[in-house]
Amino acid sequence: MWHKIAAFIIKYRIALLITLLCCTGVMGYFAAQVKISYEFTSAVPTDNPKLIEYQAFRKQFGEDGNLMVIGVQTDKFFNPDLFNDYGTLAKDIDSVEAVENVLSIPGAITLEKDTVTEKLKVVPLAVNNHISNVDSFKATFLNLPFYRNFLYNPESNAYLMAVRIDKSVLNSENRAGVISKILELGDAFGKKHNVEMHYSGLPLIRTQMATKVETEMRLFLIVSLLLTAVILILFFRSFMAVLSSMLVVATGVVWSMGTIVLLGYKITILTALIPPLVVVIGIPNCVYLLNRYHYEYARHPNKMRSLLRMVDRMGIVTFFTNLTAAIGFGVFFFTKSVLLKEFGLVAGINILGLFFISLIFIPAFFSFLPPPNVRHTKYLESNWINKLLTSITNWVFSHRTWIYGATAIVCVLSILGMMRLRNDAHIVDDLPKEDKVSIDLKFFERNFRGVMPLEILVDTRRKNGVLSLDALGRIDRATQYLQGYPEIGRPLAITEGIKFANQAYFGGDSTSYLVPGDMLQAAFIMPYLRTKGDGKSMFNRLLHSFVDSTKQKARISVSMADVGSRRLPGLLDSIRPEMNKIFDSSKYTVTYTGTSITFLEGSKFIVNSLRDSLILAFLIIFGCMVALFRSWRILLISIVVNVVPLLITAGLMGWVGIRIKPSTVLVFSVALGITIDVTIRFLVNFKQELARHDDSIADTVHRTIHDTGLSIIYTSLILIAGFSVFMLSQFDGTKSLGYLTSITLFLAMVTNLVLQPALLLWMDKVIEKKNKAAEFLMGEDDNDVIKLTD
Repeated sequence: MWHKIAAFIIKYRIALLITLLCCTGVMGYFAAQVKISYEFTSAVPTDNPKLIEYQAFRKQFGEDGNLMVIGVQTDKFFNPDLFNDYGTLAKDIDSVEAVENVLSIPGAITLEKDTVTEKLKVVPLAVNNHISNVDSFKATFLNLPFYRNFLYNPESNAYLMAVRIDKSVLNSENRAGVISKILELGDAFGKKHNVEMHYSGLPLIRTQMATKVETEMRLFLIVSLLLTAVILILFFRSFMAVLSSMLVVATGVVWSMGTIVLLGYKITILTALIPPLVVVIGIPNCVYLLNRYHYEYARHPNKMRSLLRMVDRMGIVTFFTNLTAAIGFGVFFFTKSVLLKEFGLVAGINILGLFFISLIFIPAFFSFLPPPNVRHTKYLESNWINKLLTSITNWVFSHRTWIYGATAIVCVLSILGMMRLRNDAHIVDDLPKEDKVSIDLKFFERNFRGVMPLEILVDTRRKNGVLSLDALGRIDRATQYLQGYPEIGRPLAITEGIKFANQAYFGGDSTSYLVPGDMLQAAFIMPYLRTKGDGKSMFNRLLHSFVDSTKQKARISVSMADVGSRRLPGLLDSIRPEMNKIFDSSKYTVTYTGTSITFLEGSKFIVNSLRDSLILAFLIIFGCMVALFRSWRILLISIVVNVVPLLITAGLMGWVGIRIKPSTVLVFSVALGITIDVTIRFLVNFKQELARHDDSIADTVHRTIHDTGLSIIYTSLILIAGFSVFMLSQFDGTKSLGYLTSITLFLAMVTNLVLQPALLLWMDKVIEKKNKAAEFLMGEDDNDVIKLTD
């Protein structure tokens, strides 16, 4: 079949090249329309109960992830010049397009009792933009407990400004401009007064990450192209070999970007990895084909015959290596995570597409070029490679017991290392600790106990139930209980507004900052709370954002530290028993939601999905091996050879303390899909050579090591170098993908060239023993026949 395909490609090469060019032109048209995703794509499937609860919460109370915070730490905050400039900064930020409101100390308000209108009167502490008597403002402000540990930390002299941004802008490309303008204004203030500015919040984190993704995608693509070009020129010493390979992977990149647009996707942190992955995975196709072309031409100096034999001998190898790599990525499509589905489908389609591009382009392109000269095929006689392969062959034939023993010991140590692995992920896990986003997040965790949203929803199950003294008292007890956790910041709830109102009712006495204790006292306060008052005032917006329109449900909004997926479940489990005591389950329903909860759910889901996809990839890939080789012994050998590198990598992760998280689990499916390529390359050659060596496994193994060793070593080095490019990333997750995959590929190269031949020789011994046993039994039968004859 492959001989016919080879003849067809050579015969119709012009028509096929024109077709390939036209297809690439169409895909290029769509690729030019690709866009970066600015939306927060949840890793949790849409039917997940936690996500459904979160969406219901957002529908009632609005977005919880659109708050950006700005912090400063100085003992000169109430210096008149600095304080007035801080007020100007707040107003300037408030005037930035898409900023909905700004909550800051200069814009703080107090409440006064208006006995005539029976309404709470909102009074700004600052009557104009310039505050002349800052000391008076300070005294009044510090007498308002409502703001303590919310807008300032009195112990550390840290001050916070909260900026709420329009959600629709945050989900568009315009958000980068909004965030950039806020940072520009903040940095100008910090520079003028020589104070360090700190920024955090999900709008900033997501914007910074999207910007870095866009920058890194270009960087990885350029570096991977340059690096592979250098390796190819050192390998082939031929400009045309490098040019053809670059054209193949460039076409693959265009197709991958076009596929993203055609499928209605956008560039995310995962799909941004696909173009450089196409380069890294596409180059081995070219190396295998060109290496075979040069090998055949060196044996039979006939260009067209060599090209035909190249496709005939390498077509099936290239097909299965691309198929298994595509399966390694494509299984992500069968998860319920949107991020993984998009990544898996686009990567799987385009890796398989690389097979057709290289199979058509390489033979067609070289059919128009002069045959290779001696300089181009000189690498086939590389002294150091041949010496290395000879040494490997000697080791395989002479020290098989050592190879088996060393492998067993390493596997045992790896299993012990795997037992040390722990599952722990953080919201800003992928950013390095020295990145400003991570540093600033720690600033807010130290001074305000964090900025990550956690929402506790209390349902009283009846209209106006929130305003009952029983409900308010329980909510207040809950907020005081939550403040006892060092990971949890100042909780905000309707009770804080009621305390503020109660303080105003008693003439601003800070000792009256508490929930009314009896119905008589509450009778004076409730009229102020039932009215909407000035709906545009900061206080009323704040107050009414903590209850639903029917006043049946109330939210307790908490900002907490990024404690990670390992600590968060334990933290919630320790909170629930006391909350269940506070809120009687026969009268109240308590729900825990917010971005922190959905992140935890998403992290667990992705890790579990990647584990399941790895198992599925194993089953599909090794199913292909059965179809290809039809031998359970070959299947067993291929499983061992490919599991050992994955096992060692997992063991190393455990010993050096690398945590299990989505980015590190991703390595195993990706590596499996690629490392199996080397196994297929070796075993297909072994199968093809076996008949030529009269079914002598020992002779065939010896020949296969030398025939395939060169291309296996070079392609492995290209893949290792290609994945090493990801180590340039600013994201720890992408770095992990780079160096862990590189380690796994190196180990796979070793196991395929050392352990695999040793196991094939073991198979030879087993078959030889069976044959001797069969001959012995046949001899016994012959003796019995002789005896019977006698």
